[in-house]
Amino acid sequence: MSTSLPPPPPPPPQPANSLNSNRAHLDPLPPSVFTLPQTAQLEALYTIIRDKETSRGDFLFYSDRIIRLLVEEGLNHLPVVARTVETPTNREVGGWRIIEDARIHQAEASIPQGATYNGVGFEGKICGVSILRAGEAMEAGLREVCRSVRIGKILIQRDEETTLPKLLYSKFPQDISSRYVLLLDPMLATGGSAMKAVEVLIEHGVPEERIIFINLVAAPEGLTTFCSRYPLLKVITGWIDEGLNERAYIMPGLGDFGERRYCT
Repeated sequence: MSTSLPPPPPPPPQPANSLNSNRAHLDPLPPSVFTLPQTAQLEALYTIIRDKETSRGDFLFYSDRIIRLLVEEGLNHLPVVARTVETPTNREVGGWRIIEDARIHQAEASIPQGATYNGVGFEGKICGVSILRAGEAMEAGLREVCRSVRIGKILIQRDEETTLPKLLYSKFPQDISSRYVLLLDPMLATGGSAMKAVEVLIEHGVPEERIIFINLVAAPEGLTTFCSRYPLLKVITGWIDEGLNERAYIMPGLGDFGERRYCT
């Protein structure tokens, strides 16, 4: 008696080109670094925004898609607490109601009770902090996911005398020290600006372990330096590139994110 073999399971998502993958450029990853799944779909989005021929409209659309994926992944790393809710699904059907003359009458049975669901809810409050100006491009993605989220801003530029990052402006929610902070900046090259931003947040009372840094493209040199200085902070990145050139530009990169975003 012949038996037929069961059909094979559906294949998993097609992976990205191994030569372009994150681990081809930084292996092992620092333990505080988390990346988006390296699928061919994600690589296709990055290919579009890397292309110098991509129109501004397409650059905005596809970079926004990646930003939203990054924000969602960042939220996955926030702590949760147990929360019990009641669903609108009735356990009993014995009760009935009659609507007549704008009056509601209850008949012969107890009020139906919903089912109980033991789930979770986010612990504490969050806010976003964008590193100006490119980081502002990530604010919309955060607002789409987190309704009425508070957002702070920080401006850091290179000091021409010392060549070190220098704080020029910052504005944060007054209670930022009690919030979890999603720090937003699309590009991490040497890591100087991001490290300065974290330094300022810590000075304002934000614990290092409550900061999650979210970015689109990172250079392995900057990522390693950043994580070595702030090992308790989590980093969510979409792609790790080959490295920095002699001018400290990310290669292959995608150009100046702010200029391509705002056409300046």
